[in-house]
Amino acid sequence: MTRVRFAPSPTGYLHIGGARTFIFNWLYARHQGGVVVLRIDDTDVERNTQTSLDSIYEGLEWLELGWDEFYRQSERLEIHRRAAWAIFEKGLAYRDFTPASATPENPGGGWLCNPGMRELTREESDRRASAGEPFVLRFRVPRESRREVVISDSVYGRVSKSTGDLEDFALLRSTGMPTYHLASCADDADLRITDILRGQEHLANTFKHALIFEALGVETPKLAHLPLLMAPDGAKLSKRVHGPVVAVTTYRDAGFLPHAFVNFLALLGWSPKNDREMMSREELVERFTLEGINRSNATINFTDEDPFDPKAVWLNAEHLRALDADDLARRLLPYAARAGFSNATPEKLRAVAPLIRERIRLLRDVGAVADFFFTEPRSYDPAELIPQKGDATLAAQALRKAREVLSTAPAFDHATLEAALRAAAAELKLKSGQMFQPIRVAVCGRKHAPPLFETLEVLGRDTVLARLTFALGLVS
Repeated sequence: MTRVRFAPSPTGYLHIGGARTFIFNWLYARHQGGVVVLRIDDTDVERNTQTSLDSIYEGLEWLELGWDEFYRQSERLEIHRRAAWAIFEKGLAYRDFTPASATPENPGGGWLCNPGMRELTREESDRRASAGEPFVLRFRVPRESRREVVISDSVYGRVSKSTGDLEDFALLRSTGMPTYHLASCADDADLRITDILRGQEHLANTFKHALIFEALGVETPKLAHLPLLMAPDGAKLSKRVHGPVVAVTTYRDAGFLPHAFVNFLALLGWSPKNDREMMSREELVERFTLEGINRSNATINFTDEDPFDPKAVWLNAEHLRALDADDLARRLLPYAARAGFSNATPEKLRAVAPLIRERIRLLRDVGAVADFFFTEPRSYDPAELIPQKGDATLAAQALRKAREVLSTAPAFDHATLEAALRAAAAELKLKSGQMFQPIRVAVCGRKHAPPLFETLEVLGRDTVLARLTFALGLVS
């Protein structure tokens, strides 16, 4: 069975690059009918923070994808140490007693190994360790005969590196804590991970990991390294340089739908054969294959003024329009509360949602688009109350007649109101725009608003009549 893992380190908030890696793993596993493992790689105790860990959980939970198994590396240290000493017992690792303050000398170039430590006899190594002398446990990279470590990557194809270019990397620190390389591979082996999908920046680590897997006597999982995410200026997208724009929670707080954001990130570096862009979660799962992943890096477009990629916003708007009214209302509720609409009940939002669906791109837009449903218009532009090529007298006439008609309408539903107001316009010999613009501005506070008759129905008779009366006072 296919088993994949997403292994973030809690040293910062969840980066959208990390979220994309999780999404690709999730889609691949679900397409294969496999298992998704979430593993928190938290062995770097000096850099781990609870805030970062909370951000990872919050971001992943918001994506609404889920996982099947959960582990924390810090709870698996014995597994890592057993793996390290198993490698040592095979003669494939050695203790390096060089003090941390000492600088290895290697006139020929970059540091590769410490010959003095590498050549210690087992007896001498054991004696010094028993005496309490601190050491780092290093992997004994083959030096006697140069060999190529060959990797078959599903995205980048065949890649290789000579063991002559690999240093004797550490497996255990002098504190006894495992390094990233050891812990990652030991866990991948123990958890029976079959496929590793991760960022292209990890490709260089793969050669060391292949040696560890070989030393542990397990097969290296299938590998797929994902193209990088780039900023508009061609720089690698980074938390340090680009700040909140790369945090998943920024998109959540702005009002992106989880499945729209997943749709957007899935298209960064991957494309389906039919080049479709808007896809449901089920469609993404059905179409996702490693063959669709590109080697070229993907760019996220944003500016200082607008932190969100236009395609991300467009996809979000499309997914918003596809929601049924109940789901849209449920998702709008926290953003309406954040906008200060204390009277924004689920029932009221259920009535408002179909009217604003075409007018919002992000859920937070409810604060600007639907304000007049929950609060009185803060101000009117009297000029907007006067229809084009009309005058104040004509506007007052339209508002007065509308108040008369709406106060006596037998029912306050949009069909009844439309029929009554169109009849009133005909009676006054006014064009529909001359009649309806003053009414729309009076009840909504602006010319551009959702469909008029449905808006009147949702606002209710008392509110509509009160606003008409107020507006009439401005033009009379």
